[in-house]
Amino acid sequence: MSLTVHTEQRGDVVVVAVAGELDMATAPQLQDQITDLLDKGRSRLVFDLAEVSFCDSTGLSVFVRAKNSCDEAGGVVRLAAPQRGVLRILEVSGLVEVLHTYPTVDQAVAGDPTPASS
Repeated sequence: MSLTVHTEQRGDVVVVAVAGELDMATAPQLQDQITDLLDKGRSRLVFDLAEVSFCDSTGLSVFVRAKNSCDEAGGVVRLAAPQRGVLRILEVSGLVEVLHTYPTVDQAVAGDPTPASS
């Protein structure tokens, strides 16, 4: 399966809508998009994961690298609306809190202080 990535500017936040399977074969595509956004000075990112059906450790590492890069630039990374399987991977890996995961895109964009836990 392929991966599609679309971006939408919402105020000072860029919503990065990701759809498909995020794995070793497709992660470089998302990484390239993140690099492009950072090069343009966009360091406040919300990843809309509602349409991500699968995410492996390669995909998780893309989010961790994005968080580190955005932190260095004074920005933030938030994840939004992960499907149950993806949320489970985030929970098991311990990244659900490190990566600030929210049940909806709107809550993630707003920086709602009550992230999702399950």
